[in-house]
Amino acid sequence: MSTHFTTWPEAWRQPAFRQRLGLVLALLLALAALLPRFFAWIQARPGAILPDPLLSVLPARDVSELTFAVIYLGIGLGVVTLLPRPYLLLRALTAYLLLHLLRCLTLALLPLEPPIGLILLRDPLVEQLFYAAPAPITKDLFFSGHTATLLLLALAVPAGGRRHILLGATLAIGLLVMVQRAHYSYDVLAAPVFAGLSFWLAGRFMPTPSFPQKG
Repeated sequence: MSTHFTTWPEAWRQPAFRQRLGLVLALLLALAALLPRFFAWIQARPGAILPDPLLSVLPARDVSELTFAVIYLGIGLGVVTLLPRPYLLLRALTAYLLLHLLRCLTLALLPLEPPIGLILLRDPLVEQLFYAAPAPITKDLFFSGHTATLLLLALAVPAGGRRHILLGATLAIGLLVMVQRAHYSYDVLAAPVFAGLSFWLAGRFMPTPSFPQKG
């Protein structure tokens, strides 16, 4: 039986599935608890300002409302699609955890100042729940987490119309965060590499279900 069509009762009967889901959720919660201090450290460090020829030819606009409309609609579409598919959801959650770990690593290794002409991109939900800080976080640059997350969802959902929508949303967000000057073009162009790597690694770590043979 393909894991694409596995129901929740079938998946829940698999000890490996239950253990992996519990571990991933616990690690995501632990990471969320640690992120505020990590991003406060990132924000306090001096960094480099990079030349970016692509940004120089793009208009600078405040597109925060459009950006987060696309992001949250895309996330909603991905979650609704994955919820009835437990193994696909587990792979997506595992990939999301790996994506954040990779992003923390790249942020720690590559201290950057925001692009010249930055227009603050405010996300009230995330700022209140995860990245609470006295000042806005502007140095979480390489790589673009919003772009990578939408692409990860596009990879996780089954092929078809919803994947095409999420791929289009990924392209839109990549452009919008550059118009906002919230990211360098390098941050956006690197996002697909890390999203693809995270999704591939998550597939390597997936538990193998053992369904009873019929007949």
